Amino acid sequence: MLLMREAWAENEVRPLAASADIKAGETGSIRVLRGQLLRITAAGEGAVASLFGFSLTDPAAWLSVHHTRVFSNSYLLGSGMRLVNNRRRPVMVLGKDSVKRHDLLLPGSTTAWLAERGYQGDGCIESVSAELARLGMNVPKLPDPINLFMHVRLTREGDILPETNRTQPGDSITCRVVADTLFVVSACCTGIEGNDKPAPLRLSVAENLSAFGEE
Repeated sequence: MLLMREAWAENEVRPLAASADIKAGETGSIRVLRGQLLRITAAGEGAVASLFGFSLTDPAAWLSVHHTRVFSNSYLLGSGMRLVNNRRRPVMVLGKDSVKRHDLLLPGSTTAWLAERGYQGDGCIESVSAELARLGMNVPKLPDPINLFMHVRLTREGDILPETNRTQPGDSITCRVVADTLFVVSACCTGIEGNDKPAPLRLSVAENLSAFGEE
């Protein structure tokens, strides 16, 4: 079982998850405990990371893009912004971000939808569902993801316009996690023009920025 207690004693050793590499077109996961840093790094040009998160103590509490938009009154991610769950409780806080282009509007792709558009491979939804099944984690629903590194623009008229993804290898986003969470990240094809070339990703966890070789 993936469920764990919510709090760790101050003198208790807090396990630090090993880094996880995700191949293009696949999905990976990582556990991050309260107070630790999660870094998601593009390992290829044009990478998109569709991010899901589920509480390790209650899978019915998940990272919610809808509640995050309302909570922050914004459809854009910015430094210091709190990403919340479906109970409006913070899950993580956005820190260092070399891309500053992310999507909080579009749902995850499905295999059927990709096939209709001429793409091959599994959709984000099916791939993430398979990863959760592999981990033995039952969730009441699969929410829409936060699409990190996806380049889209919202016009005054309300149109969502895809733009060419310019994410480069080594680009990354780092967040301070404030609740014990299983994060599931898909590198599957989005089917969104300009953001439709899957690239590998790397997930890593640290206690502080110096562990990433930074001050």
